[in-house]
Amino acid sequence: MVGFFHANALWYHERVSKRLIKITRELSKGVDALSFSAPVHAVYNPLEYAWESHKSYLEKYGDGKGRILLLGMNPGPWGMAQTGVPFGEVNAVRDFLGICNPVNKPIQEHPKRPVQGFDCPRSEVSGRRVWEWAKDRFETPEQFFSRFYIINYCPLCFMEEGGKNRTPDKLKPEERDAVFEVCDVALRKFVDVLAPSKIIGVGGFAKKRAMKTLGREDIETILHPSPASPMANRGWAPQIEKQFEAMDIMLPKKQTRTCESV
Repeated sequence: MVGFFHANALWYHERVSKRLIKITRELSKGVDALSFSAPVHAVYNPLEYAWESHKSYLEKYGDGKGRILLLGMNPGPWGMAQTGVPFGEVNAVRDFLGICNPVNKPIQEHPKRPVQGFDCPRSEVSGRRVWEWAKDRFETPEQFFSRFYIINYCPLCFMEEGGKNRTPDKLKPEERDAVFEVCDVALRKFVDVLAPSKIIGVGGFAKKRAMKTLGREDIETILHPSPASPMANRGWAPQIEKQFEAMDIMLPKKQTRTCESV
């Protein structure tokens, strides 16, 4: 009888991850059908060219319901655009999350923002802050993902001709609305499948989109880890932990490590 329930639990979790994969493929196809004009010069869709890495992320950590959902905005050129994983700083994805799949090239590659996958020498500050905090507080990815899950609202990375990153909210109104329409559908489906106990926007944009898309007033927010934020540069992790505490989210105590004298 125990074996029966164990088998059913595994089947349930596999079904969740498979549904996430299906939604993500639909989302990727939907945004691929969109078109953009200047000042957008290049558009990266890591759900396409870095699909194997993103699929690994979904399969390894997407199982389960009732967790806290952290919602990011869109990929950074040195993070998810390289690895296919949300807040995907190369070293963290490879060494902490244990994901290191081959990454292909986008259809149109910006010469100033090459996609080198896990060979990329750049470190994305936002992603490094997120995953270093997760490792410091939870020690293992399994412990972190038992409580939290992370997705991005928009899977596309937009770059101007000079290489500057352009966020979705800065797109032309008609192009922005087209992106929002596709991403809204996916977000509703993700929330339906994951049934999160709480939804928290990583930054104000994600909170506003979640509130509007889901028609909910109970969406919370934490400080975005971007180095462009003066507040985040004054100690991001301690500040978001205070924000979690204000939301009555209890975090595990940090392990005290001692060195034995010889």
